[in-house]
Formats: sequence, structure tokens, C-alpha cells
Amino acid sequence: MKIKIVIVVVFLAGLNLKVQAQQDIQYTQYMYNTVAINPAYAGSRGMLSFNALYRSQWTGLDGAPETINFTGHSPLKMRGVGVGLSLASDKIGPATESLAAADFSYTIHMSYRTKLSFGLKAGLHSLGIDSDRFDPDQQNDPYIYNQDNRIAPLIGAGIYLHSDAWYVGLSSPDLLETDHYDDVSVSIAREKMHLYLMGGYVFDLNPQLKFKPATLVKAVAGAPLAVDLSANFLFHEKLTLGAAYRIDAAVSALVGLQVFDWMMIGYAHDRDTSGIGNYNNGSHEVFFRFELNSRSQGSVHPRFF
Repeated sequence: MKIKIVIVVVFLAGLNLKVQAQQDIQYTQYMYNTVAINPAYAGSRGMLSFNALYRSQWTGLDGAPETINFTGHSPLKMRGVGVGLSLASDKIGPATESLAAADFSYTIHMSYRTKLSFGLKAGLHSLGIDSDRFDPDQQNDPYIYNQDNRIAPLIGAGIYLHSDAWYVGLSSPDLLETDHYDDVSVSIAREKMHLYLMGGYVFDLNPQLKFKPATLVKAVAGAPLAVDLSANFLFHEKLTLGAAYRIDAAVSALVGLQVFDWMMIGYAHDRDTSGIGNYNNGSHEVFFRFELNSRSQGSVHPRFF
């Protein structure tokens, strides 16, 4: 009963007009799924790249968040142009948010090693509530009754400055503010614009070992900054081991394996450091990356992001 109460409180708080919090989908392994939050990344790997990710957050809680994400992106033959596709489904309790968006990027060469990319994202997202998940005695509650999926447009933008050894990016996956269920005066879910600032650097410790510290800062009006710090080691261009810390929220362990030149798999496990950690068994995240060209066809300095 205590677990169910926690989920209901979190969900109803998200519908309250006066409550502001981080609303965008949470990814621990965002560094392998960058195009989902920054459209300027599209095509930057120089090959056709597909990414699939599944996240089960706060396992053990009834109605805990569950996310499925798919992205694909590639450069075009037209010099400097990249395109991509982002699909996602995010469930928490009776609510499901889905999105589908197309990504476009254009890259200019600042120097022989440095590139600057500009990106746009455009698509649709929807939010729906399955009232069947509630107690039958509550079916006529005006907060949850007959709430069909509502579809709204999304427009995002980003910039991405990078070389083969470092990157800095600034983006917003959705610049529009959307009110869901605004025809029900007692219940409005308002989605605010989120800003993402990211950066990372690859250090060559020796010919067989690379080290990449990175950070991601997320900001939304009315909520405290969310800061993710991570450190990953790449061994022999095959095995990645690392750790991450989401300030005042969670600690994570990450592992990745380059199974073939064209396929990489990864796993992350989060343990919450906030109070909700007392009511769940942590979060699990698995991703797969498939690329059609061999990495050996890339630059002399292999990409670690």
C-alpha cells in the first residue's frame, strides 16, 4: 500500500499546475543516445547508426517508469547534411507519453579537426491516461475520467561543437510549452521547455586505454538543476567500464562491449540516493547500437562518443 501511495502522489503531483519538475525522459547512457536530446548530433558518426534502448526505473514500485527508445541517424551524400529519426514511449503508472520526431543537422568545418553542427527536431508527442488502471470506484473522478490521448507538435533545436577528441553541445528537444487536458479545469499537465548542456573529453592514457569524463546539465524553469557526471574507460577499443553520479539523485555503474565493429551493447544500473531509494530496487538500462560501416573506416582517432 505504501508503494502504491508513492506512485499516486508522484503522478498527481505531475498533473498539478503549480508543481514544476524535470519532465523529459531520463537516460543514464545518454552518451550513446545523444541524438534523442540534441538533433545537431545527427550524422556526426559518419555512418548509418541505429540505437535501441530500454529502461526500467525504480524496479519494485507498482507503476514505476518504463521507457523504450529508438533512434537512427546518418549523414547524407550532400556535404554537411545529416538526418535522423527518434521514437520513444515512456510509461509511469496510468500515464503514457509517446513521441516521434525527425532530426536534421548541418555541419560546417571550423578547422581541419573541429566541426560545428546545427540541428532541428520536429515531430509529434502525445500524453494519455489509462483510467482502467485506477480503482473502479474512482472511474468518475474528474481528474482521471475519459482522458483520451492528446497529440501536440514538438520543435527542438541544438548546436554541437566537436572534434575527434572532445565535444560540447547545447540543445532543447522541445522548445514549445504544451498544456495537456486543458479543457478540464481541475487537471492540467504542463510540459515546460528543457535545456541540455553537455560536454566531454577523451584522454589517450596509452595506446590501449582511453578515459572520457563527461557531464550533462539539465535545466527547466521552476526546478533545480539536474547534473550528471560520468567517467568511462575504454579498453582495447572493445570494453567500456565506467561510473556516473546524478547529483542528489543516483549513482550508476556502466558497462559496454563492442561485440563486432558494427554492434555494441551496454548496460547501466542506478541506485537512488534520494528518499525514494528506500522503496525500490534500483533502475536498469540496456542499449544496443548497430552501425553499417566498420569503425576502422573512420578517423585515425577512434570515436569514443
